Amino acid sequence: MTSSDSLRAAQIGPVYEQPLNERMRTFLRLDFLYQQALFHEEREDPWSTRAAMSALLEILAITARGDIRSEVLKDLERQMTVMHDYASRAGVDNSRLKAVLSNLTRLRTELNSVGALFMQRLRDSEFLNSIKHRSTIPGGTCEFDLPDYRHWLDQPFAARSKAFGDWMATIRPLCDAVTELLWLTREAARPRPEVATGGTFQIAFDRENPCQLLRLALPAGTQLFPEISGSHHRCSIRFLSWNDVNSRPVQATEDVQFQLAVCT
Repeated sequence: MTSSDSLRAAQIGPVYEQPLNERMRTFLRLDFLYQQALFHEEREDPWSTRAAMSALLEILAITARGDIRSEVLKDLERQMTVMHDYASRAGVDNSRLKAVLSNLTRLRTELNSVGALFMQRLRDSEFLNSIKHRSTIPGGTCEFDLPDYRHWLDQPFAARSKAFGDWMATIRPLCDAVTELLWLTREAARPRPEVATGGTFQIAFDRENPCQLLRLALPAGTQLFPEISGSHHRCSIRFLSWNDVNSRPVQATEDVQFQLAVCT
């Protein structure tokens, strides 16, 4: 059973995640937007195409800050080193290990081959830039602001899908690599049962082995949710009770049982 399977089996409810460094925050945001784009890309109605476009433009905005491609390549190399170290350990499923290593090698090769300026074609697109600039204004992408965008949205789904698929192909090597790295990070941590006494929980991390991500699971159907704050050195978790959208959540006072996975 994998760590994610263990979390699901333990509670069959949502798993809350908290990134503990800037790289992990960026990876989680990129993957969130990528999954949103993939979800709406398959749907034929223009409203879904708008949602997919919004996700694509936000991915372009995130990747404009710093050299994310270089960070992803470094992390792929790190994970490949970890996987090679596993090969000498007893009890390792070598066929599965080879499959993971093969996938990491493929992702590294694809991301290397696109070059450092692989996003430039999308950044230079007048069509995408016009939508991006108007997206900063509430309602700024409606038809009287962007008649060319409206005209494109009125095209048959096959035509829209072809254009959007071309844009997605540009970002896919980066986003697929991020998705795989997040999966490996999550799977490497084993969840453990914990109790938040009086609804609060403190955790300090090993400075020699910094934590990148916390994953926290509560029982299905609970009205509690966690509020997590901290850094890669220590974290504070407090559980709040949800009532409804018209009232503020309140601090839980009872002991709360939960599952915690510390991903390094």
